[in-house]
Amino acid sequence: MIKDNAAPIGIFDSGIGGLTVAHKVKELMPNENIVYFGDIAHLPYGDKSAAAIQAYSIKVTDVLLQQGCKLILIACNSASSAAFELVREYVGSKAKVFNVIDPVVEYVAQHYNHKKVGLIGTKQTINSNAYESKLKQLNPEIELHSLATPLLVPMIEEGFFENRISHDIIEEYLHNDHLMGIEALILGCTHYPLIKNEINDFYEGKVDILDSASIVAKRLQQFLKNHDLLSDIKLNKDRFLVSDITASFEASAKIFFHDDVKLEKFPIWD
Repeated sequence: MIKDNAAPIGIFDSGIGGLTVAHKVKELMPNENIVYFGDIAHLPYGDKSAAAIQAYSIKVTDVLLQQGCKLILIACNSASSAAFELVREYVGSKAKVFNVIDPVVEYVAQHYNHKKVGLIGTKQTINSNAYESKLKQLNPEIELHSLATPLLVPMIEEGFFENRISHDIIEEYLHNDHLMGIEALILGCTHYPLIKNEINDFYEGKVDILDSASIVAKRLQQFLKNHDLLSDIKLNKDRFLVSDITASFEASAKIFFHDDVKLEKFPIWD
């Protein structure tokens, strides 16, 4: 893999969720340039078939390769579970491919031995059993309890967080018997950090809330450092590509990147 250090990091998701990871990447590595792709035309990925998610992921990956990205991060748990191996094979030696599941699984395996851990995510993520199978390989002593929470992504995409509606939906899910007695909760969707405070309030700080954004950003930083690929030049050339432009996405994106967000419509589905 031969890339210029100043080449961008490509990050993609179906919507705003991946921006939580992109924000942490920029916070931790301000010199890195980002090309973010939000496939708004097909959100959410979580209720799509694996075949459809794979097709979307390959098309978006192709765009990021055209932008010369040195590393591609699948910042979506649904796509990470359904399309990671396919994307990695497609990319080959052109760039390094990361997902948001493996770093979290490795973190949990190291820090929660003999613990009961909960997981919430989309139907695709939960039904794939990706977290469970990977965690069993690394630490079979951890008891994982998974729950699909399909209403959370559309709720967040529509801007419903930190209000009565989000509070009621979150509470309904977290009261599920399947999550009783957990000591940590994996937020198995990159949208969920936007409601992390509400989830923490529900558990009154007694359950560790684990989101992938910080964990993944630290893993990327370590990889780039180990391979001498960290950018030492701040070019301020972040780009935000979307397959469709919506007012809600634009407003949500500015939560993380403020007025620096200039959406570029990239209609790759025509």
